[in-house]
Amino acid sequence: MSKKIESGSTVRTICRSCGHGGCGVYAVVEEGKVTKFLPDKEHPVSKGYTCKKAHGFLDLQYHPERLLYPQKRIGARGEGRWERISWDEALTLLADRMNQFKAESGAESVVLGHGTGRDFHHFVYRVANLFGTPNVLTPGHMCYLPRIAISKLMGMEIPMVDYDNRPQCVISWGANHLISNPDENKGINLAHTLTDGARHIIIDPRRTKLADRAELWLQLRPATDAALAMGMMKVIVDEELYDKEFVEKYTTGFDRFVERLQQFPLSRVEQITWVPREKIVAAARIYATTKPAALQWGVGVEQNVNCVDADRALIYLVALTGNLDVPGGNVIFGLPPGLTRAEFSLFDKLPPGQQAKLLGGDKYRLGASINRITPHVVWDAIEHAQPYQVRALVVFASNQLNARENSRRVYDILKNKLEFFAACDVFPTPTTELADLVLPAATWLEHDNIADYWKVHGYVFPRNKVVEPEGEARCDHVILNELGRKLGFDEYFWNDYYASLDHILEPVGLDWEQFRELPYLQTEPEFRKYERGGFKSKSGKLDFYLEQYGEWGYDPLPGYIEPPESPAREPEFIEKYPLVLITGARIFNYFGSEHRQSDYLRKSHPDPLVEIHPETARARGIAAGDWVAIESPRGKVRFRAKLTEGIDPRVVSAEFGWWFPEQDRTDSEAQLSANINVLTDDAGLLDPGMGATNLKGLMCNVTPVT
Repeated sequence: MSKKIESGSTVRTICRSCGHGGCGVYAVVEEGKVTKFLPDKEHPVSKGYTCKKAHGFLDLQYHPERLLYPQKRIGARGEGRWERISWDEALTLLADRMNQFKAESGAESVVLGHGTGRDFHHFVYRVANLFGTPNVLTPGHMCYLPRIAISKLMGMEIPMVDYDNRPQCVISWGANHLISNPDENKGINLAHTLTDGARHIIIDPRRTKLADRAELWLQLRPATDAALAMGMMKVIVDEELYDKEFVEKYTTGFDRFVERLQQFPLSRVEQITWVPREKIVAAARIYATTKPAALQWGVGVEQNVNCVDADRALIYLVALTGNLDVPGGNVIFGLPPGLTRAEFSLFDKLPPGQQAKLLGGDKYRLGASINRITPHVVWDAIEHAQPYQVRALVVFASNQLNARENSRRVYDILKNKLEFFAACDVFPTPTTELADLVLPAATWLEHDNIADYWKVHGYVFPRNKVVEPEGEARCDHVILNELGRKLGFDEYFWNDYYASLDHILEPVGLDWEQFRELPYLQTEPEFRKYERGGFKSKSGKLDFYLEQYGEWGYDPLPGYIEPPESPAREPEFIEKYPLVLITGARIFNYFGSEHRQSDYLRKSHPDPLVEIHPETARARGIAAGDWVAIESPRGKVRFRAKLTEGIDPRVVSAEFGWWFPEQDRTDSEAQLSANINVLTDDAGLLDPGMGATNLKGLMCNVTPVT
């Protein structure tokens, strides 16, 4: 049960001010309210690090615009008015509509959804699988889940950087790690490693502060990561710098892989990536000969047509150099035995006939292997009834209008094409304004939970409740638990929330009351596990040639595809859209579309920014701070120009997630005016295995706004 927090108390908990969360903090409570956060210096992952998002959350916790009561819409979607209703009425309405659609059109006509990892997604899948729909809409098709899927196909979990055993070389690939904290780690671990003297290679189209300090910076063309990785591996193989013993004993298909590498001579790789060949050679040699070495990559490499090829090429690069599952390299950690509770999601309760109805499952087979779908298949089913009609969408913690590609299409579908739309969130957003039913979610400070048990970095933490929920807000777990019971599945849910936490912890012999008193649970890392048990692949080894991928109709070997929009397009297209566009570079103050309500965070970063090289800006009559229009074949948005020599003159980089809480949320043009996903596409040439969309490497033009 929940502990009573006395005034003046300091509560040890886990910050969830961003979607990845996981930093240890102490929350100071005065008279029932959180007044400040202090870093937890003993936290094994964040090691005393906190960022301004945590401190900005004080604005958000007590913000007057928070959603505090269930509401249903009276009148047309996106118009009309809101009426406050009780929780019982809200959940009854939601369950009745879901059951109505199930009876009339099958359970698959209802799609559930959630945002980036919030420690409750297991509950979403539990409800979906019991209800009978295989369709859960997430960001996973182009964000971290591709590497999970391809790693599983290779017979392992994701190999993550072992910072505790101090790598002597780190490649930071496609992410500003001090801001983005990718791969379930925190940037402070990289900072400590570099302070200890590790060599550092940066591979990024943008010059970050990390790049200024790195030994080597490879400024590649966006969306060409797979080609660069293949080029580096060709150098390593040609110069016999690879781990011959590992390759001979623990891999298959190496000869075929070497044949594929012949398609990537440095002359071609240099042409594709824009990286000078001498830098490619230098990076390959440093990484292959410095022991141990680690490779940490961000999701930017996955947000294009080469998504899966980039992920598997980087994993092969780790393995080829003998850095897989070794101290200070990339290690397969895992969770305490049993705590993953895969059965919690109850995939076995989804009948085979329903599993076969997974939208896009016949096309994006790798995504289907981990039950993930790409968004356009949902929109196609709503708009064109292909392969069947989707009638309802129920989404938790996801601002769909900002988060999904091709936002104008998303807006039209949510407003005009969908029969029923329910959203659960902490704040009203442009997305909740298009819903028929809105449920108020509690913040991370307002409920107990088990933190990070969806991650594979080897740690699980108790996240202790700090304050009582504002208004009638409820945590998503409780809402989903109650929805499951309203849908008629009482035997699979709980009368008491803490009983569900006890159920998750049962395999490790703990209940919540015991677990909450612990600092954390840890899986002690084991190294070179393949020497004892091999890999969990069909061959029992690491396969360079993935037969299963070939059986699905894809290329068994990694390669490179030119993005559908690129400088290689026809001259008429390039004349209209001459610049390569990056979308979605992390913003230190925000996470995705969150936190724009915070005065503290907005003060230092009030407007959407696009990075432009000074030469490119001068040629267009653009000065620093000017408002500019960014245009692609899908539309046009308005950003402020940030001039920097840290970007190629042929490239611009625009921020992601922008909307304006201070403006009318029902004014679609105002709210779409800085939404970079107006410019992205959700169809066409996508990654063949996952359906990952092209958010990097698009083409655009930038012009001044008078």
